[in-house]
Amino acid sequence: MRVRLARSCLCAAAMLGLAALPAFPAEVALSVPGASRNFIATLRAGSLSASTAAQEDATARDLLAAAQADYARLLGVLYGEGFYSGTISIRVDGQEAAAIPPLSMPETIGRIDIAIERGPRFRFGRAEVAPLAPGTALPAEFRPGADARGTLIGEAARAGVAGWRDAGHAKAEVSGQDILADHARARLDAAIALAPGPRLRFGQLEIMRGDSPSRVRDARIRAIAGLPTGETFSPAAMEKSANRLRRTGAFRSVRLTEAEEPNADGALDIETRVSDAKPRRIGAGAELSSSEGVTLSGFWLHRNLLGGAERLRIDGLIGGLGGDSGGEDSRLGIRFDRPATFTPDTSLVLGARIEDNNEPDYSERKAEIGAGLAHVFSDTLSGEAGIALRYSEISDDLGTRTLSHVLLPARLTWDRRDDPLNPTKGLYLDLSATPFVSPDKGSAGSRFFVDLRDYLTLGETRRLTLAGRAQLGSVAGGDFIDLPADMVFWSGGAGTVRGQGYQNLGVDLAPGITVGGRSFLGFSGELRAMVTDSIQAVAFADAGFIGEEAAGSGRGEWHGGAGLGARYLTAVGPIRIDLATPLDGDAGSQFEIYIGIGQAF
Repeated sequence: MRVRLARSCLCAAAMLGLAALPAFPAEVALSVPGASRNFIATLRAGSLSASTAAQEDATARDLLAAAQADYARLLGVLYGEGFYSGTISIRVDGQEAAAIPPLSMPETIGRIDIAIERGPRFRFGRAEVAPLAPGTALPAEFRPGADARGTLIGEAARAGVAGWRDAGHAKAEVSGQDILADHARARLDAAIALAPGPRLRFGQLEIMRGDSPSRVRDARIRAIAGLPTGETFSPAAMEKSANRLRRTGAFRSVRLTEAEEPNADGALDIETRVSDAKPRRIGAGAELSSSEGVTLSGFWLHRNLLGGAERLRIDGLIGGLGGDSGGEDSRLGIRFDRPATFTPDTSLVLGARIEDNNEPDYSERKAEIGAGLAHVFSDTLSGEAGIALRYSEISDDLGTRTLSHVLLPARLTWDRRDDPLNPTKGLYLDLSATPFVSPDKGSAGSRFFVDLRDYLTLGETRRLTLAGRAQLGSVAGGDFIDLPADMVFWSGGAGTVRGQGYQNLGVDLAPGITVGGRSFLGFSGELRAMVTDSIQAVAFADAGFIGEEAAGSGRGEWHGGAGLGARYLTAVGPIRIDLATPLDGDAGSQFEIYIGIGQAF
């Protein structure tokens, strides 16, 4: 018995009362004359019989129900690929599945044969969606003469509705469809009618309360969401409001939905349902370098400190443990962020930190306090600007001194990476500029720094990634003795040139006097190759330059390093290990090891 595609299948519901019978592993054979391997693979992926037979605990009842359901499932696959006049035969141990009565089910099933005759592939004779909003783009393949894949009809209808919604017609919908298959000419005519509905404006943001209401105040939820009440409805604007709420980190889930009916004045209210994240969070990290030793870090975070999704974060770090990089370093910092200050995309930032750094060529104790604003311009562009006061006690080859500075830090970050922890494509640009004034020394200047990264993944299997990084830094103004030690530049170590000793490249002003440079250039390249789905092999090379003057003129020196590494991919990011050697007289005789979480850049 052969079953035409349009015929309904028998219902297996009558079998629900039967006891499950044991089944032995069944073989599922799929035959599609003239089909490509990819097409057969698509059909097998859509077959419930194939997936059920792969289950060790599948019973005969499960297999028969799957076989009978496959008529409709495989029909959908054929329609999706443009075949509308084929036939499907599914035989269970030689008997057509659709003809097996529910009460006469076999005790065991050993083989299921699926035979499909596709027939000719249909082409569109008529392909219309109307009316369309100005500027609406339908799928390019939805046109007369193209393969009449069923999925294209749905895509075209959704594109038409989306076009009207983008134009403010929030309740646009499909009002009718006329789809006719001409089997004699293998032609499919598809005409979709749309009902745009009225153009609407955003109404009020309604806070929906469930069993566990949010601890964030309603007024603050509305302020953070920033729904543009009174403006023309836009799905993009509604999603932007949802993203603002998610960005605070105060909510585990955020959902914005449109009211069923618009108000009489043409305004459409938006309902929001939020679920709070746990208010407190702690975290810790560790890194190991053969020269820098062990670095331990941790943080404590509160996501809703004052009931308005304010974030308070306290960070601590201890570094240089067991290393030979000058001594132990410590840092303690606190940062407070209040979202939706002045605008929905602007946050107030308050911060303070104290540090004790003991590096190979200097030691510095400093305290800093500041305030500023952070603004999100788009999904990929953000920035900060503020003012800070810094006090430093420094001891280096120039002597021991105390400095105070007024800083005006500003920063822009453009991040188009697909994954910040393990990027495979996209561009990253971090640009910072910090004008500074030293009231007690009567000097002024500015510090400029750029970090540019790019990623490119090659091949159809996308298992080979090229990663490149360029860094540029410059300090203008002030004498060396008036500059904080961490405001000038050093090279060497995990963040600059792997294989070289930590911060071992500076500027030699005179015999026995080494300081950080006013200019820095750094270049890094990595070739990352996936060995398995969770293990990645890496080859890399780094180079760095430190110059005496801001423009790179005067005395300066290059150094380089190269090596091999491995990454083990985990849910929290790659676990990284790198082995590097200098590219100078110590090449091959001196090695540095770096272990941490996340890619090197």
